[in-house]
Amino acid sequence: MRKVTYGGATSLDGFLARPDGGVDWLMWSDEAAAATMASWEGVDTVIMGRKTYEVAARQGSGGGGEFPGVTSYVCSRALPPGSVQGATVVADAVGLVKRLKGEPGKDIGLMGGGDLARSLFEAGLIDEVGFNVHPVLLGAGVPAFHPMTRQTDLELKECRPFKNGCVLLTYRVKH
Repeated sequence: MRKVTYGGATSLDGFLARPDGGVDWLMWSDEAAAATMASWEGVDTVIMGRKTYEVAARQGSGGGGEFPGVTSYVCSRALPPGSVQGATVVADAVGLVKRLKGEPGKDIGLMGGGDLARSLFEAGLIDEVGFNVHPVLLGAGVPAFHPMTRQTDLELKECRPFKNGCVLLTYRVKH
């Protein structure tokens, strides 16, 4: 069965972006780039929420279609089902992920979207959590994790400090 990983970059206080969506606080490094590329080697499907898709589209990266061999989905109840630039729009995120996990292929990456992640955590569909934690406290912003109705237990797989003060954390979800 395919593994679903939720991750990206976050501030120490758990925000993916500033309240206005800004990510000017991210501290890019060669180490982070290498870790990101290594994680993408095992992924052939990307799932994101509408808001994450819209940010990516504004930045010119579309829905992830720029990655050869990677299929992208946007989970949204606001957009009409069908295709948008570089991705397929699907209303039922839980149904999509259940179906994809049972199909052959590489792993599935869940990008951004703490609200989307919540629905998949609640359904028990996320297998791994991995974040590059940046040494900054934003105080407010787009949360990586929204309140959930149940506890999710994790097991540490990796904790790797980077020279710039960031820390790569990877956890396995205990099912």
